[in-house]
Amino acid sequence: MSHKTGVAILGASGYTGAELLRLLLPHPLVRVVMMTGDRSAGKPISSVFPQFIGYDLPDLVALPEASQLNRAETWAGVDLVFCALPHGTTQEIIRALPPHLRIIDLSADFRLRDPASYAEWYGHEHRATELQKSAVYGLTEVNRERIKTARLVANPGCYPTAAQLPLIPLLQAGLIARDGIIIDAKSGVSGAGRAAKEASLFCEVAGGIAAYGVASHRHTPEIEQGLSDAAQEPIEVSFTPHLMPMSRGILATIFVEMKGGLRASDLKQKLIETYRAERFVLVAADDQLPSTRFVLGTNRCLVNVFADRLKGRAIIISVIDNLVKGASGQAIQNMNLMLGYPESLSLDQPALFP
Repeated sequence: MSHKTGVAILGASGYTGAELLRLLLPHPLVRVVMMTGDRSAGKPISSVFPQFIGYDLPDLVALPEASQLNRAETWAGVDLVFCALPHGTTQEIIRALPPHLRIIDLSADFRLRDPASYAEWYGHEHRATELQKSAVYGLTEVNRERIKTARLVANPGCYPTAAQLPLIPLLQAGLIARDGIIIDAKSGVSGAGRAAKEASLFCEVAGGIAAYGVASHRHTPEIEQGLSDAAQEPIEVSFTPHLMPMSRGILATIFVEMKGGLRASDLKQKLIETYRAERFVLVAADDQLPSTRFVLGTNRCLVNVFADRLKGRAIIISVIDNLVKGASGQAIQNMNLMLGYPESLSLDQPALFP
C-alpha cells in the first residue's frame, strides 16, 4: 500500500508521546506528520529524546492557537490525532478539532461518563460534555466493536487497565462477589509523567516504596465504572497505588471473594477461555508468578490466579508495562482497529530482558 495514514502526536515531548513515536516508527501503514511540544518548538525530536537521532521526522511545533485549531488546512495530511496532553487541558483542544479527524485521547478527560463524577475527582467542570457523551472507552479487549467506528476514543489509565482486564470477565460471569474487592498496585515512576516533581526525584524514590493517593486516587472512579458495567450493578473497590523505584511497569495484586464454593482454578479457567484468542492478554502457566519484567516494553497483560489461604478467597496478579499496554501501546492497538488495520500491527514484540 503506497498511501500511509498521517498521524499527529500532540504532546510528543512527554513519556507517552515518546513511546507512541517509538512504537509507530516501524508501523508499515502509518506516517507521523506532526508533533507538538511547546517548550521545544522548532527543534528536532532528537534534541529532546536522542534515541530518535537518524530518523526522518518532522520538527516539533507549538500547539496551534485556538483560532487555528478548527481550520482544516492546519491539519493537512493528518488523518488521526493522538492527544498526549495533561489532564484538564485536553477537553477544549479536542472540542476545537475539525470533525474529520479521528482522535485517541491518552489523558483522563473523556474516560468518565458522568460529568459530576469528573468534576468531583478532577476538581473542575468538564468543558466538552457533548463530546464526553460520545467518547468510547478504549479498553480494547472489552470494547473492540465500538472502538472500530468511534471518532473519539478515551484511552484507559494504566492502573485501570491492569485491574479491569482480569476482573471484568469474572464479574460478568458472576464468579466473584461484588463486595470486598481490594486492588493493591505498584507502578514505576514514569507513570507520574516527565514534568519535574519533587516526589519523582531520584533521591525521593530510590531504595524505597511509598503509597500515594490513599483512598483518593483519580483512577478509582474509572475502575469502578468499568467493573459496574461488567456486573450490571454498582461496585466500589478499595484501591491503593504505590510508587516503586523503577522506570516502568505495573503490578496489581487483587484480592477477591469467590462465589458458591468455587476454586481459584475456576477463575483461572474463565480467564483462559475469555482471552484464548487474544494476542495481548495472557494467562500464565501453572503457578508462575507474573512479574513486570515479563512484559517490559510490550503491549501485553500477563495474569494468574492463586488460592488465598483464607477460605473462599483468591488472589489475582496482573502485570503490564504502564507506558505500553497502560498507555501508548493500547492507543496504537485502538488506532489499528479504527483504521481497519491488523490489531497487532507494530505491537507484536517480546519483552526486553534483561
